[in-house]
Amino acid sequence: MAETSLFQSFFLIFSGAALIATAALYGRQPLLVAYIALGVLLGPSGVGVVDNVQLLADMSTIGIIFLLFLLGLDMQPRALVSVMRKATFVGLVSCALFLGLGFGIGQLFGFTNIESWVIGMAMMFSSTIIGIKLLPTTVLHHKHLGEIMVGLLLFQDFVAIACLMILLSGSTGQVDLARLGMSFAALPLLVVAAWVVVKYVLLPLLTRYDRFHEYVFLVALGWCMGMAEMAEVVGLSREIGAFIAGITLATSPISQYIALSLKPLRDFFLILFFFSLGAQFNLSMVPEIALPALVAAAAVLVVKPVVFRYLLGNQSEHNVLSWDVGFRLGQISEFSLLIAFLAASQQLIGSAASHLIQATAIITFLVSSYIVVMNFPNPIAIKDHLRRD
Repeated sequence: MAETSLFQSFFLIFSGAALIATAALYGRQPLLVAYIALGVLLGPSGVGVVDNVQLLADMSTIGIIFLLFLLGLDMQPRALVSVMRKATFVGLVSCALFLGLGFGIGQLFGFTNIESWVIGMAMMFSSTIIGIKLLPTTVLHHKHLGEIMVGLLLFQDFVAIACLMILLSGSTGQVDLARLGMSFAALPLLVVAAWVVVKYVLLPLLTRYDRFHEYVFLVALGWCMGMAEMAEVVGLSREIGAFIAGITLATSPISQYIALSLKPLRDFFLILFFFSLGAQFNLSMVPEIALPALVAAAAVLVVKPVVFRYLLGNQSEHNVLSWDVGFRLGQISEFSLLIAFLAASQQLIGSAASHLIQATAIITFLVSSYIVVMNFPNPIAIKDHLRRD
């Protein structure tokens, strides 16, 4: 069969997404479910009509970068410092507990010690996309719940960076502590450099030419992508760079216009992300990893909300808010998929362990989305009294 062109792939993805999203809304189902299901259907393990999945997956990561940029635009620096203090304790304890949980599940099903530790790493993180996308904009911007969510997700991002760097040095059998230390030392330098550029270059330009909307859009796009790439160069992640780009612009009076301009572009790439997640899953591995994946997913869906509930409760948070945060973070992350891919490419884990992490991600993404959409305020709720933009 002839290779599908990029245009044909886009036609199949977005036309198919429109059809299946319509059916999902009629069936009162979350749209994220529709995008993942479409990926499984059209990808190599389904009918195979979309075969350039890796290219689409690479492109889809731009959606995560835009998501973090917009997140930064909507958060004032002082609020971030305040919430990170509380998030650090909860983040450290929860990551340690989830690491142990994943390791125990790996050992239970006969995976090697290294594979079990990698499974544990994958369990530590919650999805930035699902956590933020299903949070009402008013809550994200102005409420304590939004601040706690952002603080915990950002703390997990830093832990994820450390895990990825450990895996990158795994082929030598040694952790490159010097490289790890240099990357984290580069973080404050990157923040200071970004602040200087924004104050003395970007803000004067945007103030002078703010009536040219196309120019504002291009400058914002270039700043986001440039900072993301700079962060990658110094050993951090593109997501962290994009967040820094956003938060350094947050005090600008034009920040909300930039945020509104980029949201459609973000959604375009996030649809690609969820499609590629479904398309990359190899259905032939299901018999081998079905039981461990179901056990791992059930453990994540049950244990994560309980852990966050009690850790936040000990930080004097109200029970209702603690349960809300717990259920919104009750899945594993897109970082978990990156960990699985990187560990497999370094030959630290086998195909079964990699697909176990992928299957756990898909199951927890789907079930967690259902739980939040059906029970908590969110922008895509089927029930009118829960829908909050």
